[in-house]
Amino acid sequence: MPEDEVLTIKEVAALLKIGEKSAYTMVQRGDLPAFKVRGQWRFRRADLDAWIEEQKRVASGRPRVEGG
Repeated sequence: MPEDEVLTIKEVAALLKIGEKSAYTMVQRGDLPAFKVRGQWRFRRADLDAWIEEQKRVASGRPRVEGG
């Protein structure tokens, strides 16, 4: 998938294998990187990939690497 791809909440829910309602709740709480287009949530694939990598680091207890 292209890095500049923009996804809908339905696509993000499928990608993360969670329900749409759960994805929406995570966005509302600021847990997922997102932006709105005409009142609907959208997600940059690159932001989600970075978020997933950060979640893996947090889960493993490894410190965050700045600038890289």
